[in-house]
Amino acid sequence: MIAYPALHASHGGIWIADALGTRPVGRGEAIRVAAETPVILLNAPLVGQRLGYAELSGLDLLELFAFLHPARFAVPTPAGLARAVDLSPPDADEDLAAFLLEATAALLAVPDGAWREREGAWTAAQSLTRLRWPWAPVIGPRLAKPERNERWLFATLPEWEEAPPRPDPRTVAIDPGEAEARLATLTGGGAEERPGQRAYAGAATAAFAPRSVQGAPNMVLAEAGTGIGKTLGYLAPASLWSQTAGGAVWISTYTKALQRQLSAETARVYPDPVLRRERVVTRKGRENYLCLLNLEDALQGGFAGRAAVLAQLVARWAAYSADGDMVGGDLPGWLPTLFRRNGPAALTDRRGECVYAGCPHYRKCFIERAARASAEADIVIANHALVMVNAARGRETANRPTRYVFDEGHHLFDAADAMFGVALTGSETIELRRWILGPEAGGRGRRRGLQARLSDVASYDEGGAQAIADAVRAAGALAADGWLGRLAEGAPFGPIEALLAAVRGLTYARAEQPGDAGYGLETELAEPTPELIEAAAPAAQALDALVRPLTALAKRLQAVLDEAPDWLDAGARARVEGAIASIGWRAETVAAWLALLARIGGPADADFVDWLGVDRSEGREWDVGLHRRWLDPTRPFAETVLKPAHGVLVTSATLTGGGDWSVAEARTGAPHLARAAARFEAASPFDYPAQSEVLIVTDVKRGDTGALANAYARLIVASGGGTLGLFTAIRRLRAVHGRIADRLAREGLPLHAQHVDPIDTGTLVDIFRDDPHASLLGTDALRDGVDVPGHSLRLVVMEGVPWPKPSVLHAARRLANGGSAYDDRIVRARLAQAFGRLIRRADDRGAFVLLSAATPSRLLSAFPPGVAVTRVTLDEAVARVATRLSESLSSGVRLGHGAGA
Repeated sequence: MIAYPALHASHGGIWIADALGTRPVGRGEAIRVAAETPVILLNAPLVGQRLGYAELSGLDLLELFAFLHPARFAVPTPAGLARAVDLSPPDADEDLAAFLLEATAALLAVPDGAWREREGAWTAAQSLTRLRWPWAPVIGPRLAKPERNERWLFATLPEWEEAPPRPDPRTVAIDPGEAEARLATLTGGGAEERPGQRAYAGAATAAFAPRSVQGAPNMVLAEAGTGIGKTLGYLAPASLWSQTAGGAVWISTYTKALQRQLSAETARVYPDPVLRRERVVTRKGRENYLCLLNLEDALQGGFAGRAAVLAQLVARWAAYSADGDMVGGDLPGWLPTLFRRNGPAALTDRRGECVYAGCPHYRKCFIERAARASAEADIVIANHALVMVNAARGRETANRPTRYVFDEGHHLFDAADAMFGVALTGSETIELRRWILGPEAGGRGRRRGLQARLSDVASYDEGGAQAIADAVRAAGALAADGWLGRLAEGAPFGPIEALLAAVRGLTYARAEQPGDAGYGLETELAEPTPELIEAAAPAAQALDALVRPLTALAKRLQAVLDEAPDWLDAGARARVEGAIASIGWRAETVAAWLALLARIGGPADADFVDWLGVDRSEGREWDVGLHRRWLDPTRPFAETVLKPAHGVLVTSATLTGGGDWSVAEARTGAPHLARAAARFEAASPFDYPAQSEVLIVTDVKRGDTGALANAYARLIVASGGGTLGLFTAIRRLRAVHGRIADRLAREGLPLHAQHVDPIDTGTLVDIFRDDPHASLLGTDALRDGVDVPGHSLRLVVMEGVPWPKPSVLHAARRLANGGSAYDDRIVRARLAQAFGRLIRRADDRGAFVLLSAATPSRLLSAFPPGVAVTRVTLDEAVARVATRLSESLSSGVRLGHGAGA
């Protein structure tokens, strides 16, 4: 019998279970019991939020699961845990506390059986005992001390090996018929005949043809409606070209969900899992991967308290992880959210401080292993941001991709906008200061400054040593710790903080309005005040004094490589090459800041949009600075990514955004190429008019939060859950959730919400997918990143028309791109993407509800042709949703499709 009680809290009530049975309790008693004795619970931050007791702690079953089964995923709900430990989930909320005791017993029995994650557990348990992890006294005695010393983590991780440079791809052409034959092999015999998919595969071969003119890639724009099967449609010619030409195809996505889906689909190309690991590699940015040096520092005392417990659990995971990816890989997304501080971020390389070959774990580094594996792979699954970063300033110049597939291509514009933008802000400058100076007074951790990282170069090269010293001295002018407080007090220190103070003052003067809600402020960088102009000159001088030694240092490091002194072995060379790349892009950043400062008091540049901003969240300032974006960010994208490539396929189900091909071309960079892009279009095979309808509710008053919440609650009840609710403002999302969560719980309908529940977005989607009675509220990330086929998603409700935010940047682009027609194109694209969440396969049925009486008819072309669009009252909408759902269930169309249905 488990000695501790179990606590379960939901919007439906609170229960405690112990040896005497289960009893309902009030919030006060639950908090008292949890404070007096350790309690067993599931997801402590979530339970604490529901109790209104943020500091709740106890024996969290998710932490125990992560210890016993590292690199395994379980949906972090009672039903998900039940499946993971092979138990039957309880049917009623009041039985869940007792179930937690049953699940605890099942998990504690794991060490007694055939436990494949046994290696390293005893050693980790000893460390966790010293850290007073609540589970340590319970699980520790159940772990037998190994007969021999365990080889723990850093000794067990495999080393990557160097490989000779890969030859350039051979010049081959892929016949459309060959691609269609490969597609037939991938889909397998007896598969449903899909003419659209076959035509898609044939058309995609044009992107793999030999290039005839330098700087003019073979570009194909392909809009393939949901259900066409575009993933296998492009994998067929991509894999055929790769195997024939001996080159790599980089497939880029915008969301991590599609990356995971793609990785699974490649099993059709390479059924053998060993071969698949060699031929298919998933790549992400450095900040996604566990840094072994940071982990070692955390394990050796760099972390304290709960963060130190996280480090031990992450170390357990790292020993079993396939790739060391902490964000979207095999680390459960819920694990970092159990630890409220910034421990997870400190375990990755977010500051660009990698010392490459100078690291004792360099040969085992997850990041370096992925980079080398991708050089030999046939298929590299990446994301838009990484592709652009690598093209603009990547270190891997020897094997640059020649063929790209950009899935979710409708997001290329936004990805390029973020990648090629410039921000001279306090947070950016303080990060640069820390990168150069390292820890200052009172700093802790393993962070090292530029001088420490390049000490051997400085001792060898006098010019390099001088450049480092000059950079260190100049970095003292950048914003320092406490800068936000000094700005608020009107006491900035140094030229950069003085500039930020002037930016802040002018932004408040021009942008804040009476009754301001406390969110971000911005104003055009136009007609600057004398104070801002006067502050810009010293700031520019300070930045110029910094960029000069950085540029000189990069040149001195290159000279060291050319001279090849005796101490410059292969490892040291790799470290110096990494330093050159890192210094180079920082020097480029400072140069871009200087160009932005030159705009103050000077002429505007028609290619850019410049503004001043104060970033705030619920009234709390967190950044201040100047911003610059390209008016058309596909121009630098075309120069750095498209023109060097030989072939590019850009594809999406909503590439034209409910508009025409000019929209698709403008948002993918096609007009900036000498060769016109080819076009392909395949309509979805789904019968949208029969499977769906669009309801526009006419009697929910805009701005009436109570009426909005009532509408969501009634619609969710009518559909029996299975609702995705989309909002354009976090504040309204939270207000609606707060009003309806308890009400729905009494109906047996769980409600989850992004920006409310202390759970990452990916895990929220997993929970939603797992329970056909659950509903999920969210914002933009859920409009595009949710793939939930089957009964778990049968209703999409939008709070209103998703108009673009009236920012300085949007106003400039609107003016340059047709005024209101530009707004309409954006809204149609967003509506098309949101509607696309509803019908994911041929047997889906559902309704799309828009709670906005003022929806213009001109926007309705965003929905598939033939779908009925009806303006109704809320009462009528509720009745029609209930009727459509009952018809679907009575016909058996969707029964059993949702996990747990």
